[in-house]
Amino acid sequence: MPENVVPAHDQTVTHRYRIHYPAHEPRETDPHYRDFEAYRHRTRASAECQFGVDRVGDFSECGGNLELHHAHIEFALINAVDLALLEARYPGVSVVGEVGEWVNGSADNLMWLCEKHHRGLGGIHHAAAADWEAEHFIRNLIS
Repeated sequence: MPENVVPAHDQTVTHRYRIHYPAHEPRETDPHYRDFEAYRHRTRASAECQFGVDRVGDFSECGGNLELHHAHIEFALINAVDLALLEARYPGVSVVGEVGEWVNGSADNLMWLCEKHHRGLGGIHHAAAADWEAEHFIRNLIS
């Protein structure tokens, strides 16, 4: 091996930061929770883990039941959304009373993931964004 090549190695990575959640309704009593449940009911039969879909149908590293993930804005953050920023990317979503419907009932903000790729080790709620993206192209990157 040439001298300037770093040999293969494992590295432990830790992320620690504070998220500032605004006041919000409990999820089950939020008026837009019904939108989330309607989306789940409407799409469940054809649902697949988006990670496997992104890998062009390779679901070999998927595991567990399918769960819905809020892709861009989590439910608990609805009351802090800067509507001008959201509107710039998703035109037509800047109406205060309708942002909850978009967050909880829109294919633009919801994706199906298996438990492993949602909440598991290396899942979207666990890994840094760059590592999550790289994991699509590097098998067994995170353990």
